[in-house]
Amino acid sequence: MAKSIMIQGTMSNAGKSLLVAALCRIFRQDGYRVAPFKSQNMALNSFITETGGEMGRAQVVQAEAAGIAPDVRMNPILLKPTTDMGSQVIVSGRVEGNMTASEYYEKKMGFLPVVMDAYNSLAREYDIIVIEGAGSPAEINLKRDDFVNMGLARLVDAPVLLVGDIDRGGVFAQLYGTIALLDADERARIKGTVVNKFRGDRSILEPGLKTLEDICGVPVAGVVPYIHVDIDDEDSLTERFHRDAGKGLIDIAVIRLPYISNFTDFAPFERQDNVSLRYVDHVGQLGRPDMIILPGTKSTIADLVWLRESGLEAAVLQAADSGTLVFGICGGYQMMGRNISDPEQVESAGLQEIRGMGFFETDTVFCGEKVQTQRKGVFHAVSGILAGLNGLAYEGYEIHLGRSEEKVPALMSAGNVYGSYIHGIFDAPGVCEAILKALCHKKGIAFEALETTDPRAYKERQYDILADAVRDGLDMDFVYRVLNREA
Repeated sequence: MAKSIMIQGTMSNAGKSLLVAALCRIFRQDGYRVAPFKSQNMALNSFITETGGEMGRAQVVQAEAAGIAPDVRMNPILLKPTTDMGSQVIVSGRVEGNMTASEYYEKKMGFLPVVMDAYNSLAREYDIIVIEGAGSPAEINLKRDDFVNMGLARLVDAPVLLVGDIDRGGVFAQLYGTIALLDADERARIKGTVVNKFRGDRSILEPGLKTLEDICGVPVAGVVPYIHVDIDDEDSLTERFHRDAGKGLIDIAVIRLPYISNFTDFAPFERQDNVSLRYVDHVGQLGRPDMIILPGTKSTIADLVWLRESGLEAAVLQAADSGTLVFGICGGYQMMGRNISDPEQVESAGLQEIRGMGFFETDTVFCGEKVQTQRKGVFHAVSGILAGLNGLAYEGYEIHLGRSEEKVPALMSAGNVYGSYIHGIFDAPGVCEAILKALCHKKGIAFEALETTDPRAYKERQYDILADAVRDGLDMDFVYRVLNREA
């Protein structure tokens, strides 16, 4: 069975996911077969595996860092929020149903055998399992039925490194307070603390680190710098939404829907020099972009109501009329049809029917099982400004409940307006470049001025940069002693 090490955090967004990805890369570089594991994840960004299972995007990133294919066993439970009080529950890659928070916690322990089967199966195939906790282990109201933090560490006998976020302030209180709220057996599992996202002179930090070690009774395993690395994230606190992209030669605006999902779809554009990709949630921000993207959403009807009430629908329609390229993905594509209906209240949005934006002659009905599949093929019969896509291969995945037609093409087109159900459609070699070439031609700009990059080679470099920074920040000799139960 594999050796294990668990990364827990003092709070959400403390940097657990990236540290797990970094350790997966480091252990792989050191010659080990390594896999990530997170028993329960809550995120709207998800992925469909080759076998059609749905899992959280963070574990996909971690699997990529480890050099292995994503597998739903790495994330056996995924919660996708549908309202402030409820989520769609995905178990072993398949929809279990929509549940309120109280309903889920009543049924939660019934999913424990699924979690343990997934973990044990991975542990039989790999040398090392790097486990990610969720939120904080000091949520004392949730400890009784916990199998995501210390409860899981106990079940699989994993040592723990506790991570605090110094960038958000109060890191010493975070780490000490978390440890103080744990039971004695839980505190014994914490073998070291990690100060994450540090900027500045470490020598000024040293006296505090020594005091922290004294009062917590465990060593500081490292101080990890604030890493400027371009790796997909999935958290609702993502910095992407607040980043000032400036104005590039090509300007792309993504409508930031309230229930936006799979915003990592647009990373290929973000990674191009002289291309600005920005998130817009009110009319005053839209301006006159070269391309507008309507992204995926966990609640198509509710977000279409918001789009209409905010005035952004009218602005998008006006931009399309003036020739702006408009592209919808999944839920964004559904909004672009004639009509959307939800007779069984699958989305729980309160409306059974709503008029669409009218770009396409399609009607969407929410019913039945969720479509979960990978898709690949070659673009053909694409007209208009994006005709240059014809002949290029595409690949990606579909995750949606609504059905728009019996056979949906990879890309629908109507003049300068396009829509697709395929997440990741911009990732395949040449696709992003073809779209940018078309935008450059329309704007009278030389495509060479964008200095485009190979997205897959770029991503691999980012994982190596992350691993190098974390290897420098952590005491890796100590980490290996923890892993080998020598510390």
